[in-house]
Amino acid sequence: MIVFVANTNVNDKPFARLGHLPPSAKLVYKVLETSGQLTQKDLIRETSLPSRTVRYALNRLKAEKFLIEHYYFIDARQSLYGLNISKPQEEVVAV
Repeated sequence: MIVFVANTNVNDKPFARLGHLPPSAKLVYKVLETSGQLTQKDLIRETSLPSRTVRYALNRLKAEKFLIEHYYFIDARQSLYGLNISKPQEEVVAV
């Protein structure tokens, strides 16, 4: 078996790499892709998902390095979430 390690940029078909994530995480990703940075409250309003589901989706996306969490200066109790588009990730491909 030959194993290749390929650098894949997050901009190269990122939505295809979301295949193993739940539908709620995919929806949150698409909303952030179209709307830019949003708070959790904004995501709940935009997606019409329950708050617990949005929290779960954000945690899954953060674990997979799709999200960046920023400090929200307007309201320190909240965080601002955006897509991680700058960090390349390594992907192992077995042939």
